Amino acid sequence: MKPTIRDVAKLAGVSISTVSRVMNAPDSVAESKRVRVLQAIERLQYQPNAFARGLIYKKSHTLGVLIPDIRNPYYAGVIRGMEDAAKSLGYSIIICNTDRDKERLISYLENCNEKQVDGILFTSETVYPDYYAEIRRFRLPVVLVSTHSLEYELPSVKINDEAAAYDAVSYLIGLGHRRIGMISLPLSDPIAGLPRYQGYMRALREQGLPHEGSQVIYAEHWYDEARSAAGRLFGQHPQTTAVFAASDEFAMGVLSFLHERGIRVPDEVSVVGFDNIRMSEMTIPQLTTMAQPVYELGYKGVEKLHRLIEHGSVTPLREYLPHSLIVRSSAAPGKGTQ
Repeated sequence: MKPTIRDVAKLAGVSISTVSRVMNAPDSVAESKRVRVLQAIERLQYQPNAFARGLIYKKSHTLGVLIPDIRNPYYAGVIRGMEDAAKSLGYSIIICNTDRDKERLISYLENCNEKQVDGILFTSETVYPDYYAEIRRFRLPVVLVSTHSLEYELPSVKINDEAAAYDAVSYLIGLGHRRIGMISLPLSDPIAGLPRYQGYMRALREQGLPHEGSQVIYAEHWYDEARSAAGRLFGQHPQTTAVFAASDEFAMGVLSFLHERGIRVPDEVSVVGFDNIRMSEMTIPQLTTMAQPVYELGYKGVEKLHRLIEHGSVTPLREYLPHSLIVRSSAAPGKGTQ
C-alpha cells in the first residue's frame, strides 16, 4: 500500500501536523525535526495526496475547462495557452467537452463542483440563464474565454468579432472586389455568428455595395457543410469574385468546392478565412485569414481566473485582445468586378 502521512510521522517520530508543516511551511519547523521528516519522506517515497490537501486548504489547484467541441482545431491553440498559464501558476486543468449540449454542460458544472475545482474557464458558448443559475448556485469563479456576456457580470477575454469581420471584408473591398459572398455561422449564434455577419454587412453597406441576404449562405460548424454552402452561394450568385468565410474550416470547404469546379484561387475567386488555425497555412493556396490570438486568449483567460480566485474581482471585466489580418496567397486583386 502507498505510504501515508501517518507512516511518515511514525518513522520520523513527530506528529502528523509537524509533517504537514514541513511540506507546506518548512521554515516554521525546527531543523532537526525537518531533517528527520524529509529523510522519512525520502525513505518511504511518500507523495502527498493532492485531493486530501485540497480538502484541508480549500483549494484543489485545478481548473475546469468547458469547450463546445474538442474536434475543432481552434481549441488546440486556446488550450495550449491555458495549459502553459496553468502550469506557471501551479494549476492542473480538466478538459470537459460539452458537445454544445445543455444537459451535458450543466452536468460538467456539477462534476467540477464535486471535484472542488478552484474555477471554471467557460469557452466559446453563450451563457444562457440556466447556465448562469448553476454558476451562481455552486459559487464557482468563472472566466469566459472567446465569448462574453453583456447580461451577466462575468469576466471575459475575447476579440471584437464584428470589427474583425469588418476588417476582413474591407480588405477584399480594397483589393477591388465588389461581389463578395459570405459563408456564415447561424445568426442564432450571438458569439461568432451574428457579430461576424454584422461586420460583413457593415463593410459592404459603408462602401455602397450590394448586401442583400442572398449573398450570405449559412452552415453549422464543419468543412463539409461549408463546401455544400459554397455550392449554393455560387449557384445563386455565379459572378461572385470573393468569399469571406466565418472560420478557417469554412474557408477550407470553399477552397475544396472551387477546386472541384476548376475555379482558380485567387485568379478567379479570392477567399478569406477567420481564426488563423495552424492548418490555414497548409492549404493550397495558403489561406489569407483574420487571426485571433488563440494562444493569448487561453493564457490570459487563466491569468484572469487566477486573479479572480485570489482577489474576488478583476479589472477590466470585459477584455478585448487585438485581431490581425494574415495575408497569404488565397486573395488577390479583383478583375472585372466593377
